[in-house]
Amino acid sequence: MKGYWGDEAKTRESVVDGWMHTDDFATLDADGYCNIVGRLKDMLIRGVENIYPREIEEFLFRHPEIQGVQVFGVPDSKYGEEVCAWVVLRACESATVEEIQQFCQEQIAHYKVPKYIRFVDELPMTVTGKVQKFIMRERMISELKLSEDKTA
Repeated sequence: MKGYWGDEAKTRESVVDGWMHTDDFATLDADGYCNIVGRLKDMLIRGVENIYPREIEEFLFRHPEIQGVQVFGVPDSKYGEEVCAWVVLRACESATVEEIQQFCQEQIAHYKVPKYIRFVDELPMTVTGKVQKFIMRERMISELKLSEDKTA
C-alpha cells in the first residue's frame, strides 16, 4: 500500500517501510501461511496476561451446544479486566454457566476461562454483519454494576 488518499498523517501512522500496520495479530506457519489470530483492540489484559478473545471463541465453538460466541473483557478491580462470553446456543439445546466453565477447565489456561457467561438469543450486529462487542461490554458493565475505572 502506498498510502491513504489525501491523508499524509494517516499514511505516516499506518504505513512503515511499505507495510501497512492493521493492528491484526497473526501467526506465520512453516509453509509461509498467515493466520489472523486476533485484533489489538480486542485484546484484554487480566493481571499480567494478554488474552486474545478469538482463541477462547475458537475453543468454545468446539462445545456441541454452542452455535455462536463472542468473548470480550469487562473491568475488574483486582485484575484490571475479566473474561466475559456471550453465548448463543443451538436450537433446542441447553447449557449452564457451570457446564461451559467446566468444559473449559483443564483445556485452556485458568485465566482464560470466562468468569461471566451470558446466554443470549442473538448477538448485536451492524447492518453489515459485524458483531458489536462494545454494546455487549456496555450492557455487562451496566448489568454487573461494574466501574470503568479498573482501579476502583
